[in-house]
Amino acid sequence: MKKILAGCIGIIALAGCYNDKADQLYPTTTTCDTATATFAKDVMPVMQQKCATSGCHDASTKAYGYNLSTYQGVKICVDDARLIGAIRQQSGFKAMPQGASKLDDCTINKIARWVNLGALNN
Repeated sequence: MKKILAGCIGIIALAGCYNDKADQLYPTTTTCDTATATFAKDVMPVMQQKCATSGCHDASTKAYGYNLSTYQGVKICVDDARLIGAIRQQSGFKAMPQGASKLDDCTINKIARWVNLGALNN
């Protein structure tokens, strides 16, 4: 009887350790719409939140010579071929945003799409 009881307790203990992760069982799919990437909608909000902050690429500091608080400043960084390499954190580029997590792939793809569409002030 003790062996049966011990076996039951062991089975219950193992069953209690079962731990599924909801995101693995039920993955959510989100789409990243890059078809209509624009400066005002997709690029400038990222620059304001992640880049053109106090002490970084704002109008006062202009870290590494870049003021990313305006279209003109962002366009200079694009024309210098620095923006995409930096946010993709590619070899040979200073990884940006510095001291923070890499931008998510969707955000990077939207900015890259905007650049590939001519980096318009739209």
